[in-house]
Amino acid sequence: MSDTQVCPCGSQQAYDRCCGPYHAGEPALTPEALMRSRFSAFVQGRADYLMATWHSSTRPKSLDLADSPDWVGLEVLASDASGDQGRVHFKAYYRAGSQWRFLEEHSDFLRESARWFYVSGKTRDESVKPERNDICLCGSGRKFKRCCG
Repeated sequence: MSDTQVCPCGSQQAYDRCCGPYHAGEPALTPEALMRSRFSAFVQGRADYLMATWHSSTRPKSLDLADSPDWVGLEVLASDASGDQGRVHFKAYYRAGSQWRFLEEHSDFLRESARWFYVSGKTRDESVKPERNDICLCGSGRKFKRCCG
């Protein structure tokens, strides 16, 4: 991914000014920034970053992204932090063959030594049927029929 391309997290900022610094080792300042950078890491297949930002109490021993879906868009519905705990509610859209789906999650985050970590989340996964004139799920701002439809 080029540093000047729009970041996959949906911020509409250039990657080098959004998730790029986090992927290079800078700590995310908020739970939402960490969650967005983790979404971008899923898009880019950065299992090492995902493991490094996963809290040690819930981190799996390994992470294989070979069967990861084609993540296309992110919608943050709510985000908050109080002290060293944070929550983010989001929908991540993906393509599974010819079907569109979303993963909705209420995620919990914990800050330790000035770094936020993903702890766990409650998820639901459902199909979605975008209409031709709906705004595209990928976050481009264009109509679905002219973009990913």
